[in-house]
Amino acid sequence: MIRPKGFDKLRALLLVGGVLTTASGCGNALYAVAANSASTKVEEARELGAEQYATYDFYLATEHLQKAQTEASEADYGDAADLAEQAEAHADKAIRLAREAHRGAGR
Repeated sequence: MIRPKGFDKLRALLLVGGVLTTASGCGNALYAVAANSASTKVEEARELGAEQYATYDFYLATEHLQKAQTEASEADYGDAADLAEQAEAHADKAIRLAREAHRGAGR
C-alpha cells in the first residue's frame, strides 16, 4: 500500500488529539465528583455549626470550593479537582472539630 508522505505523522497527531480530547472530558467528570463530595461536606459542616466551632477549617473549605468552581469555569479541571479535594479535607476536619465541640458542650 502506498501512503502519502507524512501520513504516519498525521495519524499520530490525530491519535494524540483524540486522546487529549477524551482526557479533557474525564477531567470534567473527575472535578464534578470531587466538587459534589466537597459541597456535601461543607454543607454538613455548616449544619453542625462549624462556622463557630471550627472557623479556620470551615473558611478554608468554603474558599477552596469557591476557587475550585472558578477554575472549573475556566476549564482548568485538574486544578479544580485538586482544590475540591482540599476543600473536602478541610470540611472533614471542620466536621470533626464541630462534633467534638458539641460533645464537650454535652449536646
